[in-house]
Amino acid sequence: MDQDVLYFFDGKQEALLLYKAFEERVFSEVNGVKVKVQKTQIAFSIRRQFAFVSFLPVRKAKERPEVYIVVTFGLGYRLESPRIDAAVEPYPGRFTHHVLVSGIWEIDDELMGWVKEAAAFSAGKR
Repeated sequence: MDQDVLYFFDGKQEALLLYKAFEERVFSEVNGVKVKVQKTQIAFSIRRQFAFVSFLPVRKAKERPEVYIVVTFGLGYRLESPRIDAAVEPYPGRFTHHVLVSGIWEIDDELMGWVKEAAAFSAGKR
């Protein structure tokens, strides 16, 4: 585990377990991924960034679990699912989706399918 990742999760060790599970799935299911730890998020990229992990407050404080991470990814369309906490269109034809993850079981095939689709979508951008 990278020192920068450990620093990012300082004081939020329980959430680090969620991140590790997500990172392991990304590395095992998407080829050539690089990770960049930033101040407010951890970015996953191949040539371009396609997914992010953060603590973005996508729900009101009283509706957020104690331990969570937010997985963010971009697609060329607005994804309709009850699992999507927020979706915005920052550019025409580019939709950013946020999914709050509070348990390892939520890092499932459905979420990873969206992340793999986001990797393919970002690879196709010019």
